[in-house]
Amino acid sequence: MSAEHVSVARADFDQYLVPNYAPAAFVPVRGQGSRVWDQSGRELIDFAGGIAVNVLGHCHPALVAALTEQAQQLWHISNVFTNEPTLRLARKLVEATFAERVFFCNSGAEANEAAFKLARRVAHDRYGEDKYEIIAAFNSFHGRTLFTVNVGGQPKYSDGFGPKISGITHVPYNDLEALKAAISEKTCAVVLEPIQGEGGVLPAERAYLEGARALCDQHNALLVFDEVQSGMGRSGELFAYMHYGVTPDILSSAKSLGGGFPIAAMLTTSELAKHLAVGTHGTTYGGNPLACAVGEAVIDIVNTPQVLDGVKARSEQFRERLQAMGQRHGLFEEVRGLGLLLGAVLNPAWQGKAKQVLDAAVAEGLLVLQASPDVVRFAPSLVIEQADIDEGLARFERALARLSQA
Repeated sequence: MSAEHVSVARADFDQYLVPNYAPAAFVPVRGQGSRVWDQSGRELIDFAGGIAVNVLGHCHPALVAALTEQAQQLWHISNVFTNEPTLRLARKLVEATFAERVFFCNSGAEANEAAFKLARRVAHDRYGEDKYEIIAAFNSFHGRTLFTVNVGGQPKYSDGFGPKISGITHVPYNDLEALKAAISEKTCAVVLEPIQGEGGVLPAERAYLEGARALCDQHNALLVFDEVQSGMGRSGELFAYMHYGVTPDILSSAKSLGGGFPIAAMLTTSELAKHLAVGTHGTTYGGNPLACAVGEAVIDIVNTPQVLDGVKARSEQFRERLQAMGQRHGLFEEVRGLGLLLGAVLNPAWQGKAKQVLDAAVAEGLLVLQASPDVVRFAPSLVIEQADIDEGLARFERALARLSQA
């Protein structure tokens, strides 16, 4: 017997849900590849990817198969036990990265929470309780828990929740001199996104990350890379740190790791991991068989030359065509980013109007994102088909034409 499906509409959101979101006026009900259909049957092309989550698009057959197969076997057993999907996915992540140890959880915020707690615990155990300060970048985003939102460099998200967590400093991104001036023997960690996502799709300069690595080594601080948005093939490498050739001590991953199923991971070395001894940290659902089975299917597909080379090729195509469009219609001053995490930066005349571009795109049947009010963000499926790229860009051009004429 199946649960009774009650008819619902967008108006139910305003009646039943906490008003911390302002969802679109339509309700998506089905997705296939890079296309989505709403309640009225209208079809939209998806260049948003669930905010850089749907790394293989919607309902990818391999992910559906992995989830369905695991759903017949074991859903949840708790961390009183381990399970086979957890062990397989952990091994694959270790084999593919700098890491030797993995901690599984459910969201990017939790992966960052674990990373920041580990950094503070390591410093506490090695150097005493005075070494607990964390340096992060302005305009960064690291999650919405009280700790992670304070590490994030956007006061609009952290203000109004009582006293701030102490020992957190923010410096301008890509400014090595500022980092040099801020770091001290009290610093336990420097936390950076290799590509600032929410802050405007801003990639780090190689010299900046190299300099951060050297400063951390010099001051016995840990370098933490938040790759929640840039990881799992999004940059054209499995993780963006590989693109830069700079290895962190701790890395957080989520979003694309489950291709749409909630899962996150903190990756680190054995030497650091031992500071999280039994009982020091945990999560009920972390590493559950369903999530890890899907995550394993994702890494098996994404971590292949075929897919990663495909990301680079698609990236060039998007970049060239968006730049040309922006010039034709006088909206963008540049297109920046890495792989299939791209940002079209609005020119001075259009600054602050990213939401208008989003709305115009939806009117033409296209889903895009914003990253700050000045940047239109694109995070499509890594395996998006050529026909969907062409049609989606054609719809985007119609949206820009309509805006520039208006």
